[in-house]
Amino acid sequence: MEDPFLNYFALGLLFFVVIVLVYGIIAIHDIPARIAHARHHPHQDAIHAAGWISLFMLHLLWPFLWIWAMMYRPDRGWGFGHKPGEPASPQQAVAELEELRRRMAGIEARLESDDRIARSSKGPPRPAIEPAGSSVSVVADGAQAPEIATAESRSVRR
Repeated sequence: MEDPFLNYFALGLLFFVVIVLVYGIIAIHDIPARIAHARHHPHQDAIHAAGWISLFMLHLLWPFLWIWAMMYRPDRGWGFGHKPGEPASPQQAVAELEELRRRMAGIEARLESDDRIARSSKGPPRPAIEPAGSSVSVVADGAQAPEIATAESRSVRR
């Protein structure tokens, strides 16, 4: 006893599943085109057409289409636009560089004058880098190493 209703129901269910699967595949392949449309991508028509081509090429192009659609954003374009905190033009960059050079020269001049005042008040100038044997001879003369470090740190602070 075969029930014709169950045969037709199974056939209808099979058609429904096939149609849903085909629609799902098409909808998934349309995701990059929808992203491109939402972002006002300049190549949205090309992305849409390439999505259909990818559908017939066994999904070969689809990951690249996703990347292509995601690369463009209306607020920053392709990512090479002006970033906040950076000069907008080369003239502004040159002006900012000249300002930094002027400030650096002022700081160096102030440090040099402070250094000259410190040298004149202390007595004989000390070399910036002492020879390797000088610190050993001081330690050999009986001074303790922690005392030397403390004395040196006091002279650096002044």
